[in-house]
Amino acid sequence: MAGFNTQLVHGKEIKDNNTGAVNIPVYNSSTYQYPKVGENVRWDYARSGNPTREFLEKQIAQLEHGACGFAFASGMAAIHAAFAIFRPGDHILIGDQLYGGTYRLLNQYFKLQGIAFTTVDTRNLEKVEAAIQNNTKAIYFEPVTNPLLQVTSVREIATIAKRHNLLTIVDNTFLTPYLQRPLELGADLVVHSATKYLSGHSDVIAGLVVAKTAALGQKIYFVQNALGGVLSPESANLVRRGIQTLGVRMEREQQNVAALIEFLQQRPEVVQLNYPGIAGTKDHAIAARECRGYGGVFSFVLDANTDATTFVNNLHLLKLAVSLGAVESLVELPYEMSHAELPPQERIQAGITPQLIRCAIGIEDCEDLIADIRAALAVARKKTAASV
Repeated sequence: MAGFNTQLVHGKEIKDNNTGAVNIPVYNSSTYQYPKVGENVRWDYARSGNPTREFLEKQIAQLEHGACGFAFASGMAAIHAAFAIFRPGDHILIGDQLYGGTYRLLNQYFKLQGIAFTTVDTRNLEKVEAAIQNNTKAIYFEPVTNPLLQVTSVREIATIAKRHNLLTIVDNTFLTPYLQRPLELGADLVVHSATKYLSGHSDVIAGLVVAKTAALGQKIYFVQNALGGVLSPESANLVRRGIQTLGVRMEREQQNVAALIEFLQQRPEVVQLNYPGIAGTKDHAIAARECRGYGGVFSFVLDANTDATTFVNNLHLLKLAVSLGAVESLVELPYEMSHAELPPQERIQAGITPQLIRCAIGIEDCEDLIADIRAALAVARKKTAASV
């Protein structure tokens, strides 16, 4: 029998491929044994590949109907990988309403690497086409913007991109492949903050990229392997587990949103509601054609007689926090929180005012959510009236 210290290191021989496990095991090994020198192996080092991570990568590729998927340590790492395939001198069109972290990455990092960006309202197809330059390589946008929920047609942008031999890159975090599959609408790359709806429980940070073709996937894999910002096996397993309930969570969250929208439409304190599920707008018309649902996020603007800060501070069931897509409902002030990276003037110009509230709705009983909002509105209104 081997010595005790040898037993400490090696334990018993692993027979891990014949267990009958219904879920992929969490493979924590950082390195893998070669059968012998010179023999080809599927796994050698975990930065380059891991069985648990690969399961998730194949799963998201399948769900998005892409050729290959890649899992990263955060949504920002995934977005970084999508832009890292470009070279100094390239020009990229970007939507005029992007996540604050994306704005920071592009303006404070990639611009320094010699990549140029032009901001454009991707809903205005004439402006998009007019902004294309000889060195333009791609169009990047969020089909449903945060926090104003404005909708861009993936199909129409992809049509323009193909006409000019450009890539179409879509951040599908808000909708997920359950509600929209951009690759089917003509996109080339899809990115996700898997921290949000895909994992769905506010317990993991993760990012995903899906490529439409294997050739484009090779470029993403080079970035993933060379920079090493890969998702851990434990986190990959949490995202995989979250994906299993994506459909039931999204359905319940959308049901709750519908009830809350109906309630807020009757409230005098609310002067504007932003949600593509509200009929009668161009945003709704586009979403109805290209999506199978409208998501779990909406925003609204309070009138001048209602104190927005007091309102969010007096919510109890809706937690005051950034992020979205989890089983619990969250609320935030984009002007002060998620979009604070933008200069104040740009926030105001984009419609992100101090009175704007964003809600990311979970799976609680909608009656409880309505009661929480009603009580907070009463306090916010009362405080404003007392200060006048």
